[in-house]
Amino acid sequence: MKDTTRTMMEKIGYAFRDPDLLENALTHSSYANEGNRGLASNERLEFLGDSVLGFVTARYLFGKETGPEGELTKLRASLVCEKALCSYAHRIGLGDCLLLGKGERHNGGAQRPSILADAFEAIIAAIYLDGGLEPAEAFLLPFLEYERSQQRRSQFKDYKTALQEIVQQNPGEQLDYELKSESGPDHNKQFVMEVHLNSNVIGTGRGRSKKEAEQQAAREALKLMGYDD
Repeated sequence: MKDTTRTMMEKIGYAFRDPDLLENALTHSSYANEGNRGLASNERLEFLGDSVLGFVTARYLFGKETGPEGELTKLRASLVCEKALCSYAHRIGLGDCLLLGKGERHNGGAQRPSILADAFEAIIAAIYLDGGLEPAEAFLLPFLEYERSQQRRSQFKDYKTALQEIVQQNPGEQLDYELKSESGPDHNKQFVMEVHLNSNVIGTGRGRSKKEAEQQAAREALKLMGYDD
């Protein structure tokens, strides 16, 4: 067993009965085609891994989310896109264990998003072929959970929009922002804004612009309502 294969096995927390499957998953075409090594590239595994990833992600979202089909489709796409897969690969240090041709490695292939994403899918397939769906799903779920939680956090960066969407769920509720105070010289202004719900103050925020102060006021209101960012 190669050192890279042993290292990756430790990182992913799965002991392969057939380590050759993992070695295949780590083998980029540039390495397979270099020097008649007799190794196949990970492209076929990538093909299978893409399907396993799609199924596991769909089942995960079906059990966790209550939105309609269109919303679930968008969520699934965000969890299996190249950017997400690349981040999963970085979390297990996949680039350090890839078998790349000399030219590809010299040109930064170990950090190339497309290569990392493809290799991650290949690892999914290798686990699936070695142990079945259950260990493949156990391997994937922590990545999906983490990415989904990160997405939820980023959704609250626009606190005003998030607050407006929550309030709109109750017809007749009205949000207003009011300037409470303004101080400081022109180059260093400080604004204090209040956000009112039906004339009741539910949040106060400070900032160097009215917009920034409004965002902070909305953020405070969200916390008051139990939405932690």
